[in-house]
Amino acid sequence: MKAEAPAGVYERKFVDLVLDDVELDGSFSGYASLFGKVDLGRDIVERGAFAGSLRRRGASGIRMLFQHDANQPIGTWARIEEDARGLFVRGQLATGVARARDVLALMRAGALDGLSIGFRAVKTRRNAASGVRRIIEADLWEISVVTFPMQPGARIATVKAQPGCFDQWQLAARIRKATHLINPKGKPA
Repeated sequence: MKAEAPAGVYERKFVDLVLDDVELDGSFSGYASLFGKVDLGRDIVERGAFAGSLRRRGASGIRMLFQHDANQPIGTWARIEEDARGLFVRGQLATGVARARDVLALMRAGALDGLSIGFRAVKTRRNAASGVRRIIEADLWEISVVTFPMQPGARIATVKAQPGCFDQWQLAARIRKATHLINPKGKPA
């Protein structure tokens, strides 16, 4: 049986990222937490759990870190909000910082694909039969880009590119689309 964390203890929850388009300027968006999904730590975050923190701190008061290391801030959150699915985030890596440039390169390469929330559980309820803990209220402190995610279903949806700049994958997709428009049935010319 997993022991309940004492009140006031800092906790972390990890989620995956999905990188569709990687922006050269370091901006990205996705979900830092999913509601109603059991994570690998046997916790479920309830809808509304972050509402109090977001009202008090706003997006600018939640830190963006690398691997939960307070000595490695890598950017800022422009938007953090709860929706029906989970905790949606939109952030900007500080590409003037060496670590943030490293993170961006790793995200673009698909080598770094996790998000993790750092919080203090304020109100929880544990199901004695299943052992699953429901996080009803959490004091959100930070959201980190990490290597290993705890919540496999929560992911970054996009990491965008600067207007007019394409990486090789974006260029290939545009060429395929244009080719299909010219020759929709794929027959040789």
